[in-house]
Amino acid sequence: MTSTDQQPFLSVKDLKVHFSTEDGIVKAVDGLSFDLVKGQTLGIVGESGSGKSVTNLTILGLHDRDRTAIEGEILLDGKDLLTASERELERLRGNKMSMIFQDALASLSPYHTIGTQIGETYRKHTGCSKAEARKRAVEMLRRVGIPQPDMRVDDYPHQFSGGMRQRAMIAMALVCDPELLIADEPTTALDVTVQAQIMDLLKDLQQEFGTAIIFITHDLGVIADIADDVLVMYGGRCVERGTKKQVLGDPQHPYTLGLLNSMPSLKGSVDVPLTPIPGSPPSLLNPPSGCRFHPRCAFADKVAGNLCSSERPLLEVVEGRGSACHLTETQKQELFADFAATRHH
Repeated sequence: MTSTDQQPFLSVKDLKVHFSTEDGIVKAVDGLSFDLVKGQTLGIVGESGSGKSVTNLTILGLHDRDRTAIEGEILLDGKDLLTASERELERLRGNKMSMIFQDALASLSPYHTIGTQIGETYRKHTGCSKAEARKRAVEMLRRVGIPQPDMRVDDYPHQFSGGMRQRAMIAMALVCDPELLIADEPTTALDVTVQAQIMDLLKDLQQEFGTAIIFITHDLGVIADIADDVLVMYGGRCVERGTKKQVLGDPQHPYTLGLLNSMPSLKGSVDVPLTPIPGSPPSLLNPPSGCRFHPRCAFADKVAGNLCSSERPLLEVVEGRGSACHLTETQKQELFADFAATRHH
């Protein structure tokens, strides 16, 4: 998913993340690969339990090493994060890579001022004085659009609105100018106006710093606004990937089609009914054989020989575009034709 003239800043190769539990092995991520270049945003979309957040916590090294089996490779600017020591990861976290969490109120300490929390992150990585850290915190609050930052820097999280707390979280994540920013559903709890402001802020900051962004969400409307490339996850696997225009405008996997059919379109007729995907996401303790989506797929009976339930479809990627599905290209054109007709005309 990179352009031909740019080397990936982040490269994930055949990543597998399995957890040991009392009930058995949870295959949270099961063979995931993708690349991301600087200045680009990769949107990772999928239902709860698809492996989105686990993938990104693994990139950051925020997992219980005693209970987690990890295979594959995660290269950040050529450095393999899976073989890095905890000390190396601590040096990289907040400095070269950073994360914005979904719930700012739960992620910020209620006992310390906003300025202290932003400043401590900066001090840890630069060794600067408290005065310099406070100055940097004020600068970052101003940069993320918080009014009167020289006064608000001494406020506590409960004195900020939800949108302001999320801006403060973004300021903390960006205080050391990280080259990779992971945003884990950072706008979910916000109203649409504040959500739009946060999205614009991230795009502006990306343009300013050239940051590579991974944006995790279940909302395809958000993906349409911010992403350059899209990776669709289901049951711990990637089922489709491509540019935003390719994936949202011409889906090639029944799951992606199902996600799009379950949300309203701004282009099509308002009379088109929304069609939810039947059933529930698979158990990652005992996932379905073959294609993990086949028990919920409307087209599984179109494939001969019970392939969908017996054989895992390969994700064949050509120039950044691919889908893991047993349907032929001709079948997809025929079966997905109704989607194109109702959504785009």
